[in-house]
Amino acid sequence: MNEMSKPAVPTAFTRPHAAADLVLPAPARGEPGTEEGQTLVHAASEEPFAFVPHTLPDQADALVTAARTAFESGPWRSLPVTERAATLRRISALVLDHADELARLQTLETSIVIAQSRGMHVARTAENFTFFADLLAGHAGESYEQSGRYLSVVTREPVGVALLIAPWNAPLVLASMKLAAAISLGNSVIVKPSEYAPLAVLRLVELVREAGVPDGVVQVACGTGPGIGNALVSHPGVDVVGFIGGTETGRRIMASAAGSLKKVGLELGGKSANIVLASADLERAVDGSLMGIFAGNGEQCLAGSRILVEDGIADEFIARFTARTKALKVGDPFDPTSEIGPMAFAAHFEKLLAFGETAHSDAAYTVLAGGERVEGMDRGYFFAPTVVEASDNSSDLCQTELFGPFATIQRVRDLDAALAIANDSEYGLASYIWSDDLPSVMRARRALRAGTVWVNTPMARDLRSPFGGYKQSGIGRDGLPGSIELFTEEKTTLIPQEPLDLPKLGAGEG
Repeated sequence: MNEMSKPAVPTAFTRPHAAADLVLPAPARGEPGTEEGQTLVHAASEEPFAFVPHTLPDQADALVTAARTAFESGPWRSLPVTERAATLRRISALVLDHADELARLQTLETSIVIAQSRGMHVARTAENFTFFADLLAGHAGESYEQSGRYLSVVTREPVGVALLIAPWNAPLVLASMKLAAAISLGNSVIVKPSEYAPLAVLRLVELVREAGVPDGVVQVACGTGPGIGNALVSHPGVDVVGFIGGTETGRRIMASAAGSLKKVGLELGGKSANIVLASADLERAVDGSLMGIFAGNGEQCLAGSRILVEDGIADEFIARFTARTKALKVGDPFDPTSEIGPMAFAAHFEKLLAFGETAHSDAAYTVLAGGERVEGMDRGYFFAPTVVEASDNSSDLCQTELFGPFATIQRVRDLDAALAIANDSEYGLASYIWSDDLPSVMRARRALRAGTVWVNTPMARDLRSPFGGYKQSGIGRDGLPGSIELFTEEKTTLIPQEPLDLPKLGAGEG
């Protein structure tokens, strides 16, 4: 195996309430996902490489108490914004200083290929902190005058204790986005990374503390959703929950949080349509469609997994797309030339194999590539990049979020048919359209029921703009306006602009 596959694993996270004493697994620790902790397995070799102790549900009170104390009496939220912003910039600099280490940890636990972990994910993680540092410098309140008598001053204050639940598929980017937003606005934070991918987040939090964020402001709770996750979601001392993950889990979180009426932001699943019209630049559409479904091993909620191709170019597009898919280099995620690594963990790999069996056995589908374990790779969770032509959008593979390198292609008569199929989904996270015809693009932009519409580009993000979904894809938005809404409370102060002549109730006059 490539020597890069053997990075050092952090061996001691000794801060209060962080996962302590990461050690190599002993035989007694055997099974992944026990109450005691999680054995992490390298997906390329199926070999265990670390054991992460879990924070148990009965420790939730201690976590919340520490966070509440840091919020109520600690210095962080009362710091001048210039000092808070300077700390965020130090975090960003430390992330870049430790870029190789963070990238290796993320690739080790997720199998995102190292070129993407290093070149895309770590860079974006650093950017998240500088973005919200810049936000502090320009953030302002509002004021209104009512008939000249009152000045209404509207300000925003931090909510309090925020629970941030990060997913396993892109832990650095997605955890840091919410973490940077929450602490920039003065909150205390408890981060719960996925039990499958806690290491990069744990190291990131160490760097946050090294940059000067005070004790108690940022804590980590490693463990499962039904365990420490649920204990924190339902805890009355938690004021806001930010969750990125699956739709079913999101529903449970919302129900649990409702008991204490806490604020909830949910970025959930997707089954994004990728429309390719005859008016598109075909080469660019093929390049972008490949990126849209196969980047990040295809394990992305925003993946363009339903490709809808106009009849006039369908044969050529499908031939090019399928040939390129078959040519993708699947291999060791630490090999800098690999384009796709193995699936992140065994249960997910088995799930994709079952979807592949469905594609091969059901007459509603024609398998053009993949749908099975990569030939010759008998060890490791290597699922072959898959292209399936589907005849009916209502079929399971066109409606279920597969969350892997698995694209379905449907032929469509025209833009109207494409829009109808695109909107025929319980999800509405993102959508893509490839066309050089401006009227078609503008009509699609208006008609698509999705939180983001990408035109002739895959997966661009502008942190100033909102990102989130319609329908079952979530509630609330990431980005600048949504983050401010989620992690602050609005306060209105009314001040008379001149002395008031008030009624003298109870004075006995008249």
